[in-house]
Amino acid sequence: MASAVQAFAPYRVILASRLRAQAAYRGSFVADLFGSLCVAATEFAELWALFHNIDSLGGLDWHAMLMVFGIGEFAFSVADLLVGHLDTIPTYIRAGTLEAFYLRPLSLLGQLITSEIGLRRLTRMGVAVAAATYGFAANDIDWGPDVVAMLLLTLVMGVALFSGVFVWAAGAQFFLVNGSEFTNAITYGGSYASKQPSSIFPNPLRVFFTFVVPVAFVAYLPTLWILGLPGPEFLPSWLAWFSPVAVAVVWSVAWLLWRVGTRHYQGGGG
Repeated sequence: MASAVQAFAPYRVILASRLRAQAAYRGSFVADLFGSLCVAATEFAELWALFHNIDSLGGLDWHAMLMVFGIGEFAFSVADLLVGHLDTIPTYIRAGTLEAFYLRPLSLLGQLITSEIGLRRLTRMGVAVAAATYGFAANDIDWGPDVVAMLLLTLVMGVALFSGVFVWAAGAQFFLVNGSEFTNAITYGGSYASKQPSSIFPNPLRVFFTFVVPVAFVAYLPTLWILGLPGPEFLPSWLAWFSPVAVAVVWSVAWLLWRVGTRHYQGGGG
């Protein structure tokens, strides 16, 4: 345990410096918080406006959709807070400044993860928690050890899954030229898909968001299981218990791509 704490000490120092830097410019920090709040509020307003005209979406009513939205938004916001800034790696590669990270006797991925921490995402998390809490309270849920276990599993695995997607997107930048927009379609597109019922997608997209980028495991399938609802064709609700398998697959691909990418990298422009 002591050796593990000692090994993390340099990263703790880096994170502390980033936190102090954000606290030093309070006006800018408050503006960032407000901007992040506006993004989350806009996404919530989109859902509210949709249900102002319909009674259900993909077989889920308003209160069930609040659960899907809240859980999906929370998982993505926490992952974005922790590792979302990895999407800046194309800037390091183009500028040739990634070499500075290689010179330090620390893990490249660990340095990049601790190089920034976006506390502005806290307001998005707040919106997510509020929506999910209201959704859970409004639905008739038979709370028991299995439901509590499912909820805890869902929250942890959702954050882990999106974190793996961010690492995958960062690893892909070693092979792409200005490929951030392509990978953003997966990361942020996956975030949007995670807050929707998979049943509304055509079969190709349903397969993609379940077995390729498995964001259906983040919120939709767990919500179905907790509410005791059947899933759509080929997506039974009991699949929610297999979210650790989906996370393991995502991280395996992400880690492999990252390892190959960092070994493939030969310097700025190479």
